[in-house]
Amino acid sequence: MLLTARQGDVLTVTLARPEVRNAFNDELIAKLTETFRSVEKDVRAVVVRGEGKAFCAGGDLEWMRKAADYTEEQNANDAEKLAALFDAVSQCHAPVIARVHGAAFGGGLGLIAAADIAVAETACKFSFSEVRLGLIPATIARHVMPKIGVGNARWLFTTGTVFDAETAQRIGLVHGLAEHEMNLNDLVNSILTDLHRNGPEAVAAAKRLAFDSPLSDREAAERLAKHRAGKEGKEGVAAFLEKRAARFVTEWPQ
Repeated sequence: MLLTARQGDVLTVTLARPEVRNAFNDELIAKLTETFRSVEKDVRAVVVRGEGKAFCAGGDLEWMRKAADYTEEQNANDAEKLAALFDAVSQCHAPVIARVHGAAFGGGLGLIAAADIAVAETACKFSFSEVRLGLIPATIARHVMPKIGVGNARWLFTTGTVFDAETAQRIGLVHGLAEHEMNLNDLVNSILTDLHRNGPEAVAAAKRLAFDSPLSDREAAERLAKHRAGKEGKEGVAAFLEKRAARFVTEWPQ
């Protein structure tokens, strides 16, 4: 259902329902939400991946069949749990990297959009497929829209068209592409190497800054001052001036 493994200060979260292409059901949603809500403070990055042939196919058919008998209120409560999952991913203090292969449809794109960084194999296929079922991508929209913009959302939300990895990168859903799975692993490791060069407190605050902007001049100044006066900021500046590695820099074992 869901596997977690920690290597040093990096947590890997694996969707493990390969028989249904890692599609969401209520149990997987609950497990993922709890996992992201409970990421330990010393974790510097989280990698999300899928087991088997695909990253995530969206909603599980049996789960959707069961939901078809729900009242409107029951459906709203069920959808709210899915929305809470994407919130838990986006609000995680550590950067979240989506490692995408095979295909990502429907809610699987919500998981990608809620992540901070996404990389994919060039052969990947993507689709906001909800309209093909007479549904809409409502719970993922507020995470997707900042990534791809209104124009692309109007195109892809309404058509449900299947698009390729190059398109996903061009519209901002995906940030890096790799030809093969081994290259995809190299790309993830390169990102992890970059993250380990940075102050972890600054990384968490920089992530928050992206959500909170634009700030007033005063609030921006106060946030910067807090880090300039903080232990991590002082160490980083001192290390730069002394031409040495800061104490928070660690080597990621690629």
